[in-house]
Amino acid sequence: MKQGLQLKFSQNLTMTPQLQQAIRLLQLSSLELQQEVQDALEANPLLELPEPESEDEHSNWDSRISAGAGSSAGSPSEDDYIYQGETTESLQDYLRWQMRLSHFTPTDEFIAEAIIDAIDDSGYLQQSLEELHQSLQRQDDDITLAEVAVTLKRIQHFDPVGVGARSVGECLLIQLNQLPNDTPALNSAKLIVNKHLELLGKRDYRTLAKRTRLPESKLKDVLTLLQGLNPRPGEGFSGSDSDYVIPDVLVRKQNGRWLVELNPDSAPKLRINSAYADLPQSQCSQTDSQYIRQHLQDARWLIKSIESRNETLLKVAHCIVQRQQAFFEHGPEAMKPMILSDVADSIEMHESTISRVTTQKFMHSPRGVFELKYFFSSHVSSESGDDFSSTAIRAHLRKLVAAENPAKPLSDNKLAALLAEQGIQVARRTIAKYRESLNIPPSSQRKTLL
Repeated sequence: MKQGLQLKFSQNLTMTPQLQQAIRLLQLSSLELQQEVQDALEANPLLELPEPESEDEHSNWDSRISAGAGSSAGSPSEDDYIYQGETTESLQDYLRWQMRLSHFTPTDEFIAEAIIDAIDDSGYLQQSLEELHQSLQRQDDDITLAEVAVTLKRIQHFDPVGVGARSVGECLLIQLNQLPNDTPALNSAKLIVNKHLELLGKRDYRTLAKRTRLPESKLKDVLTLLQGLNPRPGEGFSGSDSDYVIPDVLVRKQNGRWLVELNPDSAPKLRINSAYADLPQSQCSQTDSQYIRQHLQDARWLIKSIESRNETLLKVAHCIVQRQQAFFEHGPEAMKPMILSDVADSIEMHESTISRVTTQKFMHSPRGVFELKYFFSSHVSSESGDDFSSTAIRAHLRKLVAAENPAKPLSDNKLAALLAEQGIQVARRTIAKYRESLNIPPSSQRKTLL
């Protein structure tokens, strides 16, 4: 074997700490980035926030948001900006309040407390009577299973009626039993809940009519009565945790053009502390000088990484708005097919970068607040050769189903035919796939007699 020397040139991307930091910051949400900046401010004395913006700048920003989101009539009072405190109570608190107003013996209250603690936010009892009895007996041997059952019955008639039920059927029956005996269709409703609840859940009204031998007019009365009941009696008391987001970019139309800009409230502003950075070296020890140099370098890297993140975010947002102008003009039905590579090729970046910068980043527009990933959807090729966005097809499907006759819901074949009339020619199985993704049941289950 002959040995020799060969000279080769190659390019390699080295993951420097600066590059790693820039990539990590790119995928952070605005809230996470603000926390990152706060941690850096506490750890690095050479970083500082700039002076607060003037009131005029804040006023312009507030009016811009109000114009996009829709402002309420009238000027707010000072009280609107003061935290008023919580005025709601939990379902358990409400039940205990009723318990204290009832004629419960100490033993009954002891049992009731255990039952109330076992009721979930929907109002259902999550333990059986036997399990409750066993846990109570460990503290009081004299408590009987019958006492637990009687106490549960009393709680089930608290407000909201049906709370403490162990099944949907029991919950509905408790509410039906509270109605006057002369309520129309009451006995038939009890029969259906007792014997045919599964058919009712499937909306199989044809089989239901056969088994109950009820004419269509009577069945309509039963359905009207049942729809007035609440299968989740505790739902009104469970505090829902709202998801709040800070939009990263703002989109608005001005003089016929769609403009994109960064949200100043989501883009942290940092600067170097000049008092430390300009400190003469002669006044510092070697250790202090090294400390200042290291933190000065870290501060510059962080500021540069945030600037790079903002530039990339703005580029991507500009590209999205440019490609999806029809969406902003006409709504989801006009969404164009777009994938990560489309944006990556347009702004000459890697797909992985586009994926990072569109995750947990939000856009505020006249049509609402959307995650940037919302604007990406696969290409669906129609039989005519045209490409459509899967988001647009879903929007068309939702619109058609919402407008259908409940007594004669549209089948998948009919939905495909109606879309074809609009130039969207897709197969029936594609319709079924998107219908399922929208949690829209098939036509047989959407049928109603009301």
